[in-house]
Formats: sequence, C-alpha cells, structure tokens
Amino acid sequence: MSGDSLMSGSFVVADYVVFALMLVVSAAVGVYYAWADRGQRSSGDFLMGGRRLTALPVSLSLTASFMSAITVLSNPAEVYRYGANIGFYGLSYVMTMVVTSEVFLPVFYRLAITSTYEYLELRFNRATRLLGTVLFIVQTILYTGIVIYAPALALNQVTGMDLWGAVISTGVVCTFYCTMGGLKAVVWTDVFQLGVMLAGFLSVIIRSVVLQGGVFPIISDSQQGGRLNFLDFDTNPLRRHTFWTITVGGTFVWISIYGINQAQVQRYISCKSLTHARLSLYINLLGLLSILLCSVFAGMCLYSVYKNCDPWTAGLVSAPDQLMPYLVMDILGDYPGLPGLFVAAAYSGSLSTVSSSINALAAVTVEDLIKPYINMSEKHLSWTSKGLIGMNPATDMCFFIQAAISIFGVIGGPLLGLFTLGILCPFANSKGALSGLLSGLVVSLWVGIGAQIYPPPPKMTRPLSLTTEGCNFTTTDTRFPSSCTIFSTSSPLLADNWYSLSYLYFSPIGTIVAISVGLLVSLFTGTVTYSTVMRRSGKLDLTRDREKKFGSANPAFCDVELDLTKSSIPT
Repeated sequence: MSGDSLMSGSFVVADYVVFALMLVVSAAVGVYYAWADRGQRSSGDFLMGGRRLTALPVSLSLTASFMSAITVLSNPAEVYRYGANIGFYGLSYVMTMVVTSEVFLPVFYRLAITSTYEYLELRFNRATRLLGTVLFIVQTILYTGIVIYAPALALNQVTGMDLWGAVISTGVVCTFYCTMGGLKAVVWTDVFQLGVMLAGFLSVIIRSVVLQGGVFPIISDSQQGGRLNFLDFDTNPLRRHTFWTITVGGTFVWISIYGINQAQVQRYISCKSLTHARLSLYINLLGLLSILLCSVFAGMCLYSVYKNCDPWTAGLVSAPDQLMPYLVMDILGDYPGLPGLFVAAAYSGSLSTVSSSINALAAVTVEDLIKPYINMSEKHLSWTSKGLIGMNPATDMCFFIQAAISIFGVIGGPLLGLFTLGILCPFANSKGALSGLLSGLVVSLWVGIGAQIYPPPPKMTRPLSLTTEGCNFTTTDTRFPSSCTIFSTSSPLLADNWYSLSYLYFSPIGTIVAISVGLLVSLFTGTVTYSTVMRRSGKLDLTRDREKKFGSANPAFCDVELDLTKSSIPT
C-alpha cells in the first residue's frame, strides 16, 4: 500500500473546515487592519506599524516568524532519525537573545531606521548597503521557497491536493493580508498562527501519550532506541550534531536571524519604546523554547509509535519529512477535525514565515533600492510597498531543515560579520567592510556548495537505527532515495575534512572570515572613526523628522551622538 493511498482518503469535511477557518481568520486580520488604519499615508506606518506596538504581540510574532513548517515537519523527523540532541538549540536561543538585546537592538532602535541596511550606508558607504541588500533578498527568496514547499508537501501527502495549488494558495493568502494590513496585520496573524502551531503539536503529543500509555513509556522507548543522545560532547567539527555544533554553530545562525535579519529587526524596532523592544525579545525566548520542546517531544512520540515498524524503511512514505503527516493520519484519522488542525499548524508555520519575509522584502526594496534613487511622495511610497508585497515571488525547493540553516549560514554568516564589524570595530572602514563581506561569502559558499556536492559520510552524520521487524505486512525493504541528493561522485581529498564540516559551522566561518579580513584591510588602508558617519550630510540628521513620526525614545540618541550641530567628536 502506498503512502498516498493510505492517507489521502482520510481527510473529511471537518478537517477542511478547520483548515479553511485558519485561512479565513488570517485573511480577516488583514481586512481589519486595512479598515482600522485606512488613514495611514506613509510607507513607514505601513511597514513599521507606526512604531506603536507593544511587547507581547511582537514577541509572539518574533517566535512565529522563523518557527516555520520546517519546525512542525522536520524537527520531529530529525529527532526520529538522529536523536533529541537538537534540544541544545535552547542554549543557543538564550545566548542569541542576550547578544541581540545588548549589541544590535540598541543601535537599530535608536537610529529609527526602516531597513537594517540603511545602517551600512550610514556606517560605511552606499556600495556596502547595496551588496548587503542584494544578499538579503537572495537569502530570503531561497528560504521562503523552502517554507512554502514544506506544508505543500504535507498537504499533498495528506489530502492529495495539488502541490502547486497549495503553493499558490499559500502565496495568495499571505499576499492578501500583508498587502491589506501591513506590519500590524502580519504581527497579529503571527500571534494567531503561533497558537494554531502549538495546538497542532499538542494534539499529536496528547494522542501519542494516550496510545503509548503515558509520558514515561515514550521517554523509555527513546532512551532504549538511543534517541536521548544529550551527552555527546565530541569536539570534532566534522560531526553533524553534537553539543558544540548545536550551541556554538546554532548561536551564530540565530544571531544572524535575530540580530540583523530585516524580518526580525523590523518587528522589535516597531515597538513603542526600547524597553518594550527588549522585553519582546525575552518573552519571545519563552515561545521559542516552548515550540522547541514540543517539536522534540513530538519526534520522541514519532519514534515510540514506530519503533518496531519504520514507515520510511517500509516504503510507506518517500521522505522523512512526510513522517509527521503519516503519524497524524495514523493516530488522529478517527477524530474528524484533528488532522485538519495539524495541517493548519504546518500551514500556519509557513504563512507566518512567508508573510514576515515578504513584508521585510518590501521594506528593503523601498528603503534601499527605491527611496535613495527615486523621489516619491510618502503616499506613493506606501502604495509601492503594497505593490511590492504583491509581487514578491514564491519559489520551490527541496532540502528542509538542513537547507534552511545552510542558507542562513552561507549568506547570513558573512552579513553578521559585516554588521559586527561596523558596530564593534570603530576603526573599520568601507574598504575593509566590502572585502570582508566578499571574502566571508566566498569561503562560506565554497564550503556550503562543496558539502552539497560531496555529502559527509554516515560516520559523521550518524543516523540512528530503524527497523521494520514489527510490521505486519510485506515491505519493500528499501528506503526511498532522498530527492535532495544533488551529486554522487568520487570525493576529493577536501571532502574528507573541509566539505564534511557540520552545516551548523557555515555561519561561524562566514562571520569570522568577514570580521578578520575586514579588520586587516581596514588596518592597511587607513582608519575611520564614527565622525565619518556623521559627515554624510542630510542622511544622518535623524532629529529632523523622526520625533513626530517614530515615538519618543529615539531622538535622545540622535541628539547626543549623531547630530554634528550638538556634538563634537574628535577624529
């Protein structure tokens, strides 16, 4: 029996109703904010929510933004195949929030900028800003493609719905409420969608606990199956997942997301005060840890239910990422509405991420590619923002969790190095910044692409054993090949070391190379201080119009440090 025929007939009217309800509520939020804020005229209000948001909704939105369908589908499958040590991401989340709130947040908030890449022009030059913007756009489009594909695959498996139909419907709903309601709509739909994600996880977890006779049998099964591999402190950087790769590599990846990624920065600097912005980051930490705990335990449930009959090895599903939808239809198929709730959870994860991405893409396109070159009124800029949200593309890709983190590592790592160079190294100049960014990008692309061409050997990835001995049907006894394998060639000498590096280290490599090269080039080409930033006339007198538009906490910073008429900083 195939996975499609086993699952697709089980979706009933109640499931479609639950699923449709999630879409309708998401769209309704967009309509509400379009009506409530119909008087707003500026692109700043549309893209930044008027900088009047409070900590709680922003914190939940921060959590939902990058807790995508990949979290719902791939994290449990990751635990099922490789073990629960991805729980160490919790430590990287904690370190990320501390660094973001103390290093990056104060700079971006007090500058009152709409696009994080404006900072690069203020600190370095326009070329650096443009390169940073282009890299962000490429990174976001690639990542968005993955998070659209993941729930579409789940829907295709569970309901037989056309894959491209699911992709297009995701794009249409997202585009609708982003275009209608702007950042406020995105934030409040994220809050709702986060609730749906948690409900979907809990429905699977509670039913699994009931079936298996409690929480402790699930933990015991996971222990006996080697899934509770928390004591792996191997420092070998070639190992795919250990305590060190996840905490160190994961911290760099998540700082590149929370510290400098437009989608996240745009949220917390839309808060009405710096205190609210900081608070939103720390409340968001609780949300991240909750989702992580749910996804890890869902993976343990998955293993406990299928410990004696692996559906992947048996050929009932064609990829590990289809295991969760398979489990849902298997254990929740007799409860009308619950399979629909889980698919709505996967879809919510996707919607929250895609809406964040296209809102961020609209912001950087308006601020970095249109405003500096075309003189437009605020009303026209606002309409341009809405139009750009409607035009941002949805792409189709494969590789789920590893691909997503690899994208943030390869592109986000060098960008993190660039911003860190600007904020923490006063003598870094534009030549150093550009050469550092390009060097970091070349090195991280080299190792990232090499790792895809020459995948690391099983002794480094260490997948755990799976069995079909308990299956009561004839199995094909062949595991479907992953459709994401790009090449299969004889490996060169580098493949045994450099290309086998854990994908979580792509980000630290890009960051460290960018900072190191940037500092060296800056030292050899002359120094620059922050006074250079202030000489860019017109671009930096942030006291001109920020006060009336963007709240009360920002001008203090601008008056003291950025307005030449009121301060004199020696060169």
